[in-house]
Amino acid sequence: MSTPTLTHWAAGAELPGTGDRFADVTNPATGEVTARVPLASSSDVEAVVAAAKAAFPEWRDTSLARRTQILFAFRELLNSRSAELAAVITAEHGKVLADAAGEVARGQEVVEFACGMPHLLKGGHTENASTGVDVTSIRQPLGPVAIISPFNFPAMVPMWFFPIAIATGNTVVVKPSEKVPSAALWLARLWREAGLPDGVFNVLNGDKVAVDGLLTHPDVRSVSFVGSTPVARYVYETGTAHGKRVQALGGAKNHMVVLPDADLDLAADQAVNAGYGSAGERCMAISAVVAVGGIGDDLVDRIAKRTVTLRTGDGTRGADMGPLVTAAARDRVSGYVDAGEAAGATLVVDGRQVSPDAGGAGFFVGPTLFDHVGTDMSIYTDEIFGPVLSILRVDTYDEAVALINANPYGNGTAIFTNDGGAARRFQNEVEVGMIGVNVPVPVPMAYYSFGGWKNSLFGDSHAHGTEGVHFFTRGKVVTTRWLDPARRAELPGGLNLGFPRND
Repeated sequence: MSTPTLTHWAAGAELPGTGDRFADVTNPATGEVTARVPLASSSDVEAVVAAAKAAFPEWRDTSLARRTQILFAFRELLNSRSAELAAVITAEHGKVLADAAGEVARGQEVVEFACGMPHLLKGGHTENASTGVDVTSIRQPLGPVAIISPFNFPAMVPMWFFPIAIATGNTVVVKPSEKVPSAALWLARLWREAGLPDGVFNVLNGDKVAVDGLLTHPDVRSVSFVGSTPVARYVYETGTAHGKRVQALGGAKNHMVVLPDADLDLAADQAVNAGYGSAGERCMAISAVVAVGGIGDDLVDRIAKRTVTLRTGDGTRGADMGPLVTAAARDRVSGYVDAGEAAGATLVVDGRQVSPDAGGAGFFVGPTLFDHVGTDMSIYTDEIFGPVLSILRVDTYDEAVALINANPYGNGTAIFTNDGGAARRFQNEVEVGMIGVNVPVPVPMAYYSFGGWKNSLFGDSHAHGTEGVHFFTRGKVVTTRWLDPARRAELPGGLNLGFPRND
């Protein structure tokens, strides 16, 4: 049986690649190659961007009422077929079906937020700002926009951006990770079924050639990116150098502080959930638990007892945790476990010894727990992006906050405590963009905005929420005077070269 070859998507239809480069798409649970994806050539970039450019004038001038109807139709279709999309995600990323379904649901929240765009795009109006002069503010779309999304959330991360971009009148080119291309193509077909005009939503598959093509193309007006910090910095610097708006969300090292007064069972449950969910391949994963005071031994024991109960295996077989996305990712994470052990950290649970419930040669590392981790160890300093949870011990709250604030990342953090004063102080003092209080993964609802501080964000704009609406639009202010024939004699006349005053 031959391996199917995927395509790009442009102008409402499949677009075969014109280049001779392809990448394998694999099922991470089995190691099986399930498809080939074309890696875009420069000609492919031109064709897909041209489709978005051609569709923009008509979509920009489509009424908000009509745009909203299509958004609602897309929402209903996605609700009815969300399990189908979850299965597509599990087959290529490896996360368990329940986790994939949760990803779709969180993306759908942004679709629902975008359904309220007629209200969100309302401008302002001032009558008689000056005598006989009215002032109105409006927001208008940018044009074709690009979304470069990561492998770990093939549906949710693109949905942080494209519902708002489309609802505000832009056309979209999504460049998914070549590791997980099928979700974006599935969404393209769903948009067509919902009645979206051809060319408003497009998919460009590829690698760095595709990324650089979008970053430098003169017809692409903005770029939204989520990925590692080095690439986020490159995307931001390259895109802005070519005159584009760029929001580039980078990496993370998320800490969870546990104070002595916390409910330690709750803290242990949530450390395991947030550390090992999606095999740790989340930018909001908790990878460092900071035990404050004398609770370290007790907390580590509780986390370890929960960790060893987790079932690792094929995400379609009822496992708690699935594989890593590729063999290279598996080997990278295993290398960090080796390094942590060599550096002197205490290896409490060794995920390298896992026996997964899966057929074939999947890419598995089991849940791994380290204790007595130092801040100079690579398992702490680096974003591992795998199921490796590190326990650090400090004596005081102040030491915990200083440790977090010294870290170059500032994406998410959490504190577990029953002291409201301590929690309030923490949210004020910690230098991180998203904070949870007894909530380990503080991903905001769609009507708030997602984004971190420091090396976790490049650009001034966060994802979705009102910041997303502003990112995908630009403002105009219109000042008007309409002459009243009955009062024409009262208007000032003649020549006056002085700067106009508002009287």
